[in-house]
Amino acid sequence: MTAVPDIEFRAVTKRYGAVTAVSGIDLAIPPSAFVALLGPSGCGKTTCLRMIGGFEQPSEGQVLIRGRDMAGTPPYRR
Repeated sequence: MTAVPDIEFRAVTKRYGAVTAVSGIDLAIPPSAFVALLGPSGCGKTTCLRMIGGFEQPSEGQVLIRGRDMAGTPPYRR
């Protein structure tokens, strides 16, 4: 049996007006994993973290925490 990822992005895109900050991200972080988001300035690292934390909502796709879709869930409930 495969463990449910602690954090999962399914086809996540985030736009700010006409600017696309992240596009079509698919990511699954398994339980107890240590990960690092690496990339140049402006590539969407902070935007991804803000979506995990609930401070931003994706324009498209799903952010799941332990298998639960977090759409509309406020930061203090995550």
